[in-house]
Amino acid sequence: MTNPQTNAAIQERRENVLAKGFGSATSKYVAHAKGAVITDVEGNEYLDFAAGISVMNVGHSHPKVVQAIKKQAEKFTHTCFMVVPYESPVTLAEKLCKAVPGDSKKAVMFVNSGVESIENAVKIARYYTKKKGIIAFEGAFHGRTLLGMSLTSKVKPYKYGLGPFAPEVYRMPYANCYRCPFGQEYPGCDLACADHLEEILISHVCAEDTAAIIFEPVQGEGGFIAPPKEYFQRLKKICEKNSILMIADEIQTGMGRTGYMFAMDYYGVEVDITTVAKSLGAGMPISAVVGKKEIMDSVHLGGIGGTYSANPIACEAALAVFDIFESENLLAKAKVLGEKLQFNVKALQEKHALIGDVRGIGPMIAFELVNDRETKTPAPDKVKQLVQFCLERNLFILACGTYKNVIRLLMPLVISEEEMTRGMDIIDRGLAAIS
Repeated sequence: MTNPQTNAAIQERRENVLAKGFGSATSKYVAHAKGAVITDVEGNEYLDFAAGISVMNVGHSHPKVVQAIKKQAEKFTHTCFMVVPYESPVTLAEKLCKAVPGDSKKAVMFVNSGVESIENAVKIARYYTKKKGIIAFEGAFHGRTLLGMSLTSKVKPYKYGLGPFAPEVYRMPYANCYRCPFGQEYPGCDLACADHLEEILISHVCAEDTAAIIFEPVQGEGGFIAPPKEYFQRLKKICEKNSILMIADEIQTGMGRTGYMFAMDYYGVEVDITTVAKSLGAGMPISAVVGKKEIMDSVHLGGIGGTYSANPIACEAALAVFDIFESENLLAKAKVLGEKLQFNVKALQEKHALIGDVRGIGPMIAFELVNDRETKTPAPDKVKQLVQFCLERNLFILACGTYKNVIRLLMPLVISEEEMTRGMDIIDRGLAAIS
């Protein structure tokens, strides 16, 4: 029997029962997905350059992930690890301790979502240091819970009308070399943006009250801002001097997104605490806080955890993800994909004056649209037009950035060269059409 549902029919039903603020970027409803292709309920196929906002790095419905989920579901779906434990979280924690950069002995806790890992990372940092202040960055996105949106920088839509916010959160400018907040140019600036942390510790919150500094190695919603390689090395020296922990939010950058398992590998810096989510579970809700063992073990028994923490099905999916990275040499493939994307997007920049900047690490690439390259005036309307142009030609892409004038490319790392080329051609034609 033919499925009578259409995108429009489901959308009409949705408007009657789902909260308006619980939105979607498109009104195309998925029937099934495989690799880098999504098929809607009407049978239309779309290339996916969004990957569930970097959740599907190993691709949609990877056979190993599907098999792991099925196999575990037939055994048991839940006992609560806090009550009756099982082996898979132990095995997964061993893999995470090995994968997260740094030689220090580490320990792990599991929760369900990215923002839960952020909340717990901050809790643990405050508990260990006995200090309360947290320094976050302009352009940051750390989630939508009370503390998450307090740490998040952008007001609309994430914070508008939803306060008051959590206390003891302080903010400093990020290392945005395209729009330098200090009006300087790299490398002549000598990383003034990093040294500014010293000023923050005088004018905003003293070191004696500062538990941690939290950052995305490459800002996601903020526009794929990737600091110079030495930036975090400079920050680490200041933090160590002042007994301040470093928390790396690798929720979007982690699990191979940059061509490294974790972006801090690229920067060559070991942080104190790392948060992991998104592609860790290939679509299953699981996240982790991975930190130096001394820090993680400081919290008393029962101080961290949750009913669904380390869900057995999600843990098995995550173990399958690690298996895919190892057996399919996915990091090497990601690096090759990153090189091809860099070449393609740089070529688009030479061809289309709308593109003011191209940035990112490996296959975590974005380009910023501006009305004028000299003034760098943001062009959010052009981004809207480009997103719509691509959607009408069966390609999903995502906008981001403080001014919503950035296109980020987040295709699954398993995408074929033909699919990647086809998608980039649609973007090329779209840029020509809206110029």
